[in-house]
Amino acid sequence: MPTIYMIRHGEAAAGWNADADPGLSELGRSQAEAVADEIEARAGGRLPILTSPLKRCRETSMPLAARWNHDPAVEPRVAEIPSPIDDLESRGEWLRKIMAGTWAEAVAGEGHGGHLSKNVDLLAWRQGVANALLELPGDTVIFSHFIAINVAAGIAMEDDRLVTFKPDNCSVTVFETGGGTLRLIEKGREAVTKVN
Repeated sequence: MPTIYMIRHGEAAAGWNADADPGLSELGRSQAEAVADEIEARAGGRLPILTSPLKRCRETSMPLAARWNHDPAVEPRVAEIPSPIDDLESRGEWLRKIMAGTWAEAVAGEGHGGHLSKNVDLLAWRQGVANALLELPGDTVIFSHFIAINVAAGIAMEDDRLVTFKPDNCSVTVFETGGGTLRLIEKGREAVTKVN
């Protein structure tokens, strides 16, 4: 069964409601180096590396990619949850609201709320995250985001909440896949962090 090491990106230089695609902060860069050490010790050899297309994930993947001397493949399906709102401040409010509920509630509220400016299919995005993991042929390291990691954990635990746990920046959550199912092996380190 393939083992997936799903890593939340390092601390971003700006929050989700301040920058559409921030890079890493200075702390985030040191977290990326530390998680590269951790993965090297845990993986037992070089593995394929996938990353969200967003800058904070690509930058977090760089130390490990440099050590293993290969470029990460960009996997759009493990990017952050798409926002139906273009205005940064309003999308922060939208995200805080839906994070407190379930996927059924988030989907029911997609077409409501005055601030929505584009059509987003949250269930298709959620299924895309799951498919990206389930289609992996072997052990893989993935650099992703808070909600995407929660998607995988929620599917593995059959839990419909958007947030089933609070993965810290550069924490490693481990899954196994096989037979069309996701199994949660180990939750990543948790912390109260802002979505960034």
